[in-house]
Amino acid sequence: MEGYGKWVSGRIGRWVTLAVWILAVGVLSAAWPGVNSQVVNNAANLPLDAGSVQAEKLAQQEFPSGGGIPALLVWHRQGGISAEDLVHIGAVYTALEKKPLPHLLSVPPLGQLPPAALQAQLSKDGSTLVTPLIFDKAADSDQLGDSVAQLKEAVKAETGRDLSAADLASGDLTLRVSGPVGISIDAVGLFKDADVSLLIATVILVLVFLLLIYRSPLLALIPLVAVGFAYGAASPLLGKLAQEGIIIVDSQAVSIMTVLLFGAGTDYCLFLIARFRQLLKEERSPGRALLQAITGTSGAIAMSGFTVVLALLALLLAKFGAYHRFAVPFSLSILIMALASLTLVPALLAIFGRGSFYPFIPRTAEMEKERAAAKGKPDPRQKISRKGKIGRLVVTRPWAVVGAALIGLGVLASSSGGIRFTYDLLSSFPKDMESRQGFDLIGSQFTPGGLAPVTLMADTEGKAAAADMKSVLSSLSYVDSVSDPQSGAVNGNIKSYEIQFKVNPYSRAAMDYIPALRATVEQALDDAGVTGPGNKVWIGGQTAEQYDNRKVGNRDMDLIIPVVIGMIALLLLLYLRSVTAMLYLVATVILSFFSALGLGWLILHDLLGVDAIQGAIPLYSFVFLVALGEDYNIFMISNIWKKSRTMPLKQAVSEGVSETGAVITSAGLILAGTFAVLATLPIQVLVQFGVITALGVLLDTFVVRPFLVPAITVLLGQLSFWPGSCPKIPETQSGGDD
Repeated sequence: MEGYGKWVSGRIGRWVTLAVWILAVGVLSAAWPGVNSQVVNNAANLPLDAGSVQAEKLAQQEFPSGGGIPALLVWHRQGGISAEDLVHIGAVYTALEKKPLPHLLSVPPLGQLPPAALQAQLSKDGSTLVTPLIFDKAADSDQLGDSVAQLKEAVKAETGRDLSAADLASGDLTLRVSGPVGISIDAVGLFKDADVSLLIATVILVLVFLLLIYRSPLLALIPLVAVGFAYGAASPLLGKLAQEGIIIVDSQAVSIMTVLLFGAGTDYCLFLIARFRQLLKEERSPGRALLQAITGTSGAIAMSGFTVVLALLALLLAKFGAYHRFAVPFSLSILIMALASLTLVPALLAIFGRGSFYPFIPRTAEMEKERAAAKGKPDPRQKISRKGKIGRLVVTRPWAVVGAALIGLGVLASSSGGIRFTYDLLSSFPKDMESRQGFDLIGSQFTPGGLAPVTLMADTEGKAAAADMKSVLSSLSYVDSVSDPQSGAVNGNIKSYEIQFKVNPYSRAAMDYIPALRATVEQALDDAGVTGPGNKVWIGGQTAEQYDNRKVGNRDMDLIIPVVIGMIALLLLLYLRSVTAMLYLVATVILSFFSALGLGWLILHDLLGVDAIQGAIPLYSFVFLVALGEDYNIFMISNIWKKSRTMPLKQAVSEGVSETGAVITSAGLILAGTFAVLATLPIQVLVQFGVITALGVLLDTFVVRPFLVPAITVLLGQLSFWPGSCPKIPETQSGGDD
């Protein structure tokens, strides 16, 4: 570490390090595309063996005309749609038949129907009409968005007004595009709109925090410069990997990656900066102070970064595409950020030296006296150090500290048992989002199941007894309507039915009907004498996809959470060489995670009125909180371990808590703040993720790190190092300096 430190902070090495970073980022940016240019937002989330995927494959083979993705045009006029409105709607469809939109597969011949036929399809109060358009499933969200934009222009040309901009309660004719196409467009649009605002808000927040902490404009910019260089290197690397088809990146991954870089990256920088600032008050030579800071913190920084990288790489084990796509962007960006913290940041600190902290430059006591004498002022009085209150409390009353922390965290963790989860994509949209407004109209005026019908296909093997499947399906209490059967183009014994549920097709209740529906049809086939009915039923559509999403997501969670815990435990064991310390460090972070879930649920549900949180939140939050939470423990425990070699353990704990307190508190506030920025976005899944992760970081920062972990260390004493040991130095004092 000393050799590396001498190089990156040396007279020549500092400039070479800076030049290498500038050259690397410049060459990579010029040679390879940025990650944002390679974003793909319609990538598959489900594996090929998922039931809904198999159903879609069969549908394309047997029922090729139904292989598209529907857009539902929701026409509405408060007080009732007029005959003139119906003429305009028919004219729009006639125009689309003559001049199809890009990626439009089929247009129902509504323009050929008399107005009376359309009148019959209105809602009961006559205010709403839903008409479909079928688009190509291969089109991505951007392409669909362009097509829908052209559709709205065609509607405007026919009606003379922008119906999409009209207020639903205005009494004018309005148009809202919903269904799978509208939802897909809005989902991607939310993340696109969020990227710039998220970046600006994160930069401002980190900058303000750094200015408040160090009151130095230059020092506040150094971590931001490092993050900028890290992003400048990560973006083209990820862009190239995506261009070559090695990975797939989406807008959500890029958004969270930006927050992660600023939050975790600033933390790593602060670990070094805080130690450098402390040593500048003890060492006259800034070069020697920086070298000591590098050798003293680089191991913990490298270990922290490696822990996060491995935890995020565990997402590669996921079968669910959204989880899997996070692994490489997140882990690679953190790896590059850790390298920047270990090389670029020391080089910049070496270049600016004490001036990095201007105007509040840290100096040794002797230098302060010399400075005062040169100005003709009295010698500054030596500040009297005071005992660290938290450190003293931890070592004098460890049982009380552990008990209070465990009770508090345990109560919060118990609240996590009452969490309700949802996989309803629409619930994550703002209420004024177009596709959600359209869906609300469908749900209030028609059956909500019409938004995304379920497609059921069954191989009847030509059995006459299986021919009355429509009656069986219609008799189910949760089914609102069933279409007449269609026969397969290749295998005529395969019958297809379109089923509309009575509930929101994206809701948890609708998903719970999928296995029941399958069991009912399999039993009917078995009763009809069909052989092997378990392999003769296929269920497709949005509800079936959501059911598979939940099933695969739960599988990933059950696999990845133990793997992450195991990897972090192994790394801690290798780094600390203590089984005992590894066990209680992992246990406290897991407790902190469940406490954050419980507290997050209380805030989101009881204060913000959220009925259920998105099903992906626990896994997302777990990976981030367990990995990032161990950062602070590693930094503090490594400090305590070093001190325990030269002083009594209680004194080492007290001083370790006091010395790392300020920097970990600052780092925790910045990291929590960056995740909290996500809560300002109009996307509920990011709001929920941001709130829970920010709370978890704060619990780690203000409860687990300063109180629970050091108090447990005091109680265990020498056992904390088992099977290793530390010198048994007699206890002479139990306080530490702040």
